[in-house]
Amino acid sequence: MNLLSNPDLVWTHYKGGEAFDYPIDYSGAVLSARADGHIDLLFRWAPNSYCHFHRHLTTTTSTILAGELHVIDIEDGAEVGRKVRRAGEYAQKEPGDVHMEHGGGEGALVLFNLYAPDGRLSHVLAPDGSVMHTVMLDDVIKNGLT
Repeated sequence: MNLLSNPDLVWTHYKGGEAFDYPIDYSGAVLSARADGHIDLLFRWAPNSYCHFHRHLTTTTSTILAGELHVIDIEDGAEVGRKVRRAGEYAQKEPGDVHMEHGGGEGALVLFNLYAPDGRLSHVLAPDGSVMHTVMLDDVIKNGLT
């Protein structure tokens, strides 16, 4: 499968709402999801746009395929670091990682690989850090990204 130009990928598009004071504009596609807890996802960000504030509940690896992904690490509600990941870079994060991500000036295309044996992938967080939604592996397998 060509990840850079595959017209058969089914993308779910996300936009921000009134509850968010930052521009949310990104899309995700499921490449592979298995009942044993392994899932591979492809996400793309519009230029200078964010995904939702979130916490990973599982070990997550990311490979930047195109553009730049800007990552803002958050602990106890405060920013504790920023990174810019460029095409070709790979990173692994342990469960509990809380952060914001946004595409650079040309956006970003990123491959994520997760292993969630308990079925919990991530928490979508409100600006105050409270949990708005838990993303579950079973929901992704049945319905695509939620």
